[in-house]
Amino acid sequence: MTRRAVTQQYPDTQPELPPRTRGVIGLLEENCTVCMLCARECPDWCIYIDSHKETIPAATPGGRERSRNVLDRFAIDFSLCMYCGICVEVCPFDALFWSPEFEYAETDIRDLTHERDRLREWMWTVPAPPALDPGAEEPKEVAAARKTAEKLAARRQAEQAGPREGEA
Repeated sequence: MTRRAVTQQYPDTQPELPPRTRGVIGLLEENCTVCMLCARECPDWCIYIDSHKETIPAATPGGRERSRNVLDRFAIDFSLCMYCGICVEVCPFDALFWSPEFEYAETDIRDLTHERDRLREWMWTVPAPPALDPGAEEPKEVAAARKTAEKLAARRQAEQAGPREGEA
């Protein structure tokens, strides 16, 4: 109240946004397993996913063939999206992320449907996650993996340090 209001002249002066601002959703295509959770949970039904099954030959002789889903189309219609973030939260494989980019206006509403190539471009603007609390306990998965790695390293050292054949 005691200071004058300062109006930022938007196109000339970019606003200072918080680092975790919700702007647009980015897609990390490698992590997408086409589980369709994001499309099913979206209250606006603005996510469109198409896929097909691909057969993978057996890795070992006598093994059986496997099949996996291959992503053909992943699109988000931002003219329908209400930016609730449910799709980002329900993704079990961390394929969707919030990008702070907000300048993606179009002159035609039909151009607001962003296909997977455009969604991938937004991934480069996603900020790194915040650092973990140094006082927090280590996640159980990380602790178990570390213990297993330590056991393997100790076993390898014991095998290398033990008596070798022919030496007595």
